[in-house]
Amino acid sequence: MSIVSEFREFIARGNVIDLAVGVIIGAAFNNIVKSLVDQVLMPTIGYLAGGVDFSRYQWVLREEDPATPAVELVSIQYGAFLNTVIQFLIVAWAVFMLVKLINFIRREQDKQAEAEAQAGLTHTDALLTEIRDLLKAQQEGRPV
Repeated sequence: MSIVSEFREFIARGNVIDLAVGVIIGAAFNNIVKSLVDQVLMPTIGYLAGGVDFSRYQWVLREEDPATPAVELVSIQYGAFLNTVIQFLIVAWAVFMLVKLINFIRREQDKQAEAEAQAGLTHTDALLTEIRDLLKAQQEGRPV
């Protein structure tokens, strides 16, 4: 098998394509969150805090010297960092909610599959399954 055909097979796998789509959507989502923080949330918080623009907050370590072009402003821009932290929290919350939704859907599918499997069991099989589950829970230290 040639390298080109092997590479084509690798790219054609669903996981690689899913990853590429996820990265592209993630980058677009990042732009939306950045806009939300920079243009909606922070101006609102700044207005409520008395007209403060957080993105301009900084600790100046060395002032810029107009007479000497080699001496540039050195500062710690904690306002921009605050905006970035808020962006991260929004993205983290959105990812958490997405994972929570996916887990909920999976649990519902598992319950449905288990119910379908239970429906096909005889009365004796259902009792044996229940006993097995109770013993398993007892071994794991879960309350029965």
